[in-house]
Amino acid sequence: MGGGKETPRQKMIGMMYLVLTALLAMNVSKQILHGYVAVNESIEKAKENMHENNERLFKAFEEMAGNTAAAKPYLEKAIVAQKEIMEVYKYIGEVRTKVIAFTEKKDEKTADTMRLEMMEKTGQIDNYDAPSGFLIGSEAATPKTGPYSANELKGKLKGLHDKLVGIVDAMQKDPKIKLPQDDYDALKKKLKSIEPDETPFMEGNVKFGWEAKNFYHLPEAAVVTTLNKMQADLKNVEADILQVFSGASGKLAIKFDAIKARVVAPSSYIQAGQPYQADIFLAASSSKLAAGDMEIIIGVDSAAAANGAKGTLVPIVAGEGKYEVGTGGEGDQEYKGVIKYKNPDGTFKYYPFQQSYKVAKSAATVSADQMNVFYAGVPNPVTAAAAGISPADISVSASGAGVKVAPKGNGKYEFTFSGTGECMVSVSAKTKDGVKSQGPPIKFRVKPLPKPELKLGGKFAPQELKRSELSLISGLGAGANGFDFQANYVVMSWEVVGKVNGKLGNSAGNGNNLDATAKGVLSKADVGSKVYIDAKIKGPDGKVTSVTSAIKVAR
Repeated sequence: MGGGKETPRQKMIGMMYLVLTALLAMNVSKQILHGYVAVNESIEKAKENMHENNERLFKAFEEMAGNTAAAKPYLEKAIVAQKEIMEVYKYIGEVRTKVIAFTEKKDEKTADTMRLEMMEKTGQIDNYDAPSGFLIGSEAATPKTGPYSANELKGKLKGLHDKLVGIVDAMQKDPKIKLPQDDYDALKKKLKSIEPDETPFMEGNVKFGWEAKNFYHLPEAAVVTTLNKMQADLKNVEADILQVFSGASGKLAIKFDAIKARVVAPSSYIQAGQPYQADIFLAASSSKLAAGDMEIIIGVDSAAAANGAKGTLVPIVAGEGKYEVGTGGEGDQEYKGVIKYKNPDGTFKYYPFQQSYKVAKSAATVSADQMNVFYAGVPNPVTAAAAGISPADISVSASGAGVKVAPKGNGKYEFTFSGTGECMVSVSAKTKDGVKSQGPPIKFRVKPLPKPELKLGGKFAPQELKRSELSLISGLGAGANGFDFQANYVVMSWEVVGKVNGKLGNSAGNGNNLDATAKGVLSKADVGSKVYIDAKIKGPDGKVTSVTSAIKVAR
């Protein structure tokens, strides 16, 4: 965005943008954006629930103040705080509407009704430039100011924080409306959550502030989700203020931000044989909830639970249900149930829930990060696999070190190299949406073949042999000691030198078979002397190496 000299961060972002563009072809960005959509929908629902809960809290507080004179000044302070919160809450909503209108090129009336869930397929939720340009401008290090800018939003949040802190601090100076010290400390800490963190961060010589950290070069989906989270944080603060103020006046037992069934699982895609785990709880649930206050029942609905139907009870730990069930069969799995919650008046209310997850067949891929090695001059066997993809739909490509890739069928390949250095291997798969990359390229080292060694009697040449053993040797072999690849080494020529009865004897020849003279030197060599064998060995890569073995003659 913008012209002029690029900062290191802008250069990095430019590179990342190219990477992200490539990731679009792999469907990764769509998954990430879908994640934002899912989180945003959860936040939207949480805001609605908290709004309803806060209304209930306020009504209870209002009724209490009508019957208890001591509660009235606390209520008055709560009303002032609510008014300040609501002004900033509405402002954030206006910012969100204007960002959507600007990005989607819609009028604000239409934009105000648009949600990410509807815009995922037809909107521009992956647009990085428009939201950033609207909120910050072209230079992240010097964000623009003015109406509905990120800079103005930061000022609104900072101003709200200071006003609410001022209200709470003033109450501590008035004995009639002073808060308990623990509640005061907890509330001050909670208020800190809405204060913009203005600690800058440096990239190169460029300093970036709160505006860039929260909104610069992020897709519309992320920006909208962030703004909704800011509103949810304000609703949380509002709930805390109502609870602390009403509690300080000696009434109101409700301690929840929202009463809504929630199911949170670490993963909805797991392997067969592994347990499926999930936390089932009331959103913002109190840790004081126990079995007498709440029951989580699997396998029944609200009507059945109200009529006393028995299902599977879920253990409650620290106010949350801990659900665990074994997994065996593959495919989509689903469960449902109800949370039975006891109201302060002793009656019960029921909150139904349902959840699904997918069980996949066990699969494993093992990679030794320090041993990603190929060898030049020999065939290198390779197996490629991708979770959930048939081997027939997988393709492999590679570059570097003069690589040639030969498919062998059923996910098997053979790599050969004419050089050494580095080789990058990429795996792709055919999907219904076309050929998709299965992750970034994997780097391998390509090394030359190890130096060959002579073999005598089928064994790599030892440092010492008995003369009786030497007399049995009629030919020479070659190989690479400790090298696991199938590699064909050929002895091209040889020369044998040794002492026989104190006199030097020697013979030379081509091929791997020794002549009679050479065999005579080996079989009659003086005990205690050394026999020297020089050979030229041709490796599978065509290179010829000179090798010398010195063997001491033992009795």
